[in-house]
Amino acid sequence: MWQALAALVVTIVPFVASQIDRTGWTVSVDSFQTGTNNEAAKAIDGNTGTFWHTQWMPTTVALPHTITLDMKKTYNVNGLTYLPRQDGTLNGNIGQHLIQTSVDGTTWTTAAGGSYLDDSSLKSTPFTTIPARYVRIVAQTEAGGRGPWTSAAEINVLAAASYTKPLTNLGIWGITLDFPIVPAAAALLTNGKVLLWSSYKPLDFHGGGGSGKTETAIYDPATGTVSRRTVTETQHDMFCPGLSLDASGRPFVTGGDDAAKLSIYDGTNWIAGPNMKIQRGYQSSATLSDGRIFTIGGSWSGGEGNKNGEVWSPASNTWSLLPGCPVAPMVTADKRGVYRADNHGWLFGWKSGSVFQAGPSKAMNWYTTAGTGGQKAAGLRGTDPDAMNGNAIMYDALNGKILTVGGAPNYEDNQATGNARIVTIGAPGTTASVAAIGNLAYARAFHNSVVMPDGKVLVVGGESYPIPFSDNTAINTPELFNPATSSFTSVNPIAIPRTYHSWALLLPDATIISGGGGLCGACATNHPNAQIYSPAYLFKADGTKASRPVINSVSAANVAVGAKITVSMNTAVTSFSLIRYGSGTHSVNTDQRRIPLTSTASGLSYTVTIPGDAGVALPGSWMLFALDSAGVPSVSKTIIITAS
Repeated sequence: MWQALAALVVTIVPFVASQIDRTGWTVSVDSFQTGTNNEAAKAIDGNTGTFWHTQWMPTTVALPHTITLDMKKTYNVNGLTYLPRQDGTLNGNIGQHLIQTSVDGTTWTTAAGGSYLDDSSLKSTPFTTIPARYVRIVAQTEAGGRGPWTSAAEINVLAAASYTKPLTNLGIWGITLDFPIVPAAAALLTNGKVLLWSSYKPLDFHGGGGSGKTETAIYDPATGTVSRRTVTETQHDMFCPGLSLDASGRPFVTGGDDAAKLSIYDGTNWIAGPNMKIQRGYQSSATLSDGRIFTIGGSWSGGEGNKNGEVWSPASNTWSLLPGCPVAPMVTADKRGVYRADNHGWLFGWKSGSVFQAGPSKAMNWYTTAGTGGQKAAGLRGTDPDAMNGNAIMYDALNGKILTVGGAPNYEDNQATGNARIVTIGAPGTTASVAAIGNLAYARAFHNSVVMPDGKVLVVGGESYPIPFSDNTAINTPELFNPATSSFTSVNPIAIPRTYHSWALLLPDATIISGGGGLCGACATNHPNAQIYSPAYLFKADGTKASRPVINSVSAANVAVGAKITVSMNTAVTSFSLIRYGSGTHSVNTDQRRIPLTSTASGLSYTVTIPGDAGVALPGSWMLFALDSAGVPSVSKTIIITAS
């Protein structure tokens, strides 16, 4: 209890900023329109009825455009707000952009980038605190593609009360990525891009049931660009869905606001699949060892109760009910009943088409999917209570190791726990082994956890007293789990709260993207952005970037379970690991798992063997990492594993 109270006291309101007084500031731009009252100073004059606009006559000036603020002294800058013109016209709204800072006006550091929504609302970009005298916006596109213009009614800069330089041995939170939507869900695509989506509106979910459309965006880490798209072809509002990556690496999105629907994204097109037999929202799903996809629970939408299991077959593109897979054994004792009690199952596809359910209920279960299905109790998760909106991460699939962290007995309005357990599973149907380990430093729910190439797990965000659409008890200090010591270490804080509707994913370059939160319209807790975390393994002891091993080539990009792969390196390495591509929504990521690999070496050529059981090495897209003797990982190569 003392630990929980301490978390409440220490971590309330993680993002603290004040607007800097602009008196005496000067502003410079690459272009402005003369004779129309659109000079650069209009962007900092305190009058929302005036605005700066780049030249449009007698000739236009091409993009990109820059506006630079000289604040006349150095501040601990940690955010910027941009108000588009307020005269009812959208011309010049900033789309793709960079926000950069400088102490001398010569050397610039990028603090944020991405793309803003094309409307007249105030845009807010928090970022990691950095000392700066100068702040500039580089407008790379016009949000609506209407012309090569840029405009701004008001630009303000935010500052923190103090600054402590982050230590690289605790990892570094990099630039903020602005998105034109609040991303409540995300999935890593096989091309390395990140698919994001909200609901039928970019910033709000209210009233979306049956709308038949979803606002999406794609972030490309290679270029930093963000593109937006409204999806209507599947007639599916994909807010609050079940989510898995199928055996081809495609995002497989079920139910939610349009509770019966199935939508599949093939990297180019959205494809409408067959409706589920049971309407669902807040359900979980899991890809099976044979490539089928299992789902269970989901009383948030489509009616309450009896949300028993069903399975989708890629061979027939059909759903089949599994009456032998009842949801009742896995529900929590939530005070709001089954509406909340069967949500967000912690599911793991395992051997012989089985599914292990590790939580959030304190009771764990096995489900089998042959014929009409089956269920068998797997024991309690030790003394851990129900842990709704906690996390479960398979950090060592070869040995059946699952880390469970946090959560709360009820979905909302109660104290979260900092409990941590290691659950070990073996043959389907057997009782799981549970070991209590040292707790998190901060009790939390609505957080997300990501397994890394070295087997460590980053736990980020959450609230100590979970309430949807609130950041009041947000936890700004992530923690890093070390499987070698079964302990947690606090790392550098995040700049933006990540609570309800947030997610986090490992990227192919071994960094972690953490984003989202909110989606509540005109609320204070909308977070249409993400941040990139570079773990400590990417830095030397002196804080400079580590030299990374490079995978020159792999002998095959598509392999069956049990196959051998030859990996050519540029330098000697000591270990390899596979991590399955991830997806995330509502603190659930049933796709990610890590497999440590053994290898044999011949010079700089290494042979690794894929595990022979498709329940361990699930079919789908995986990232192959090589690590050197210092634990520095390579950028990954994508491997597609097939069941046979």
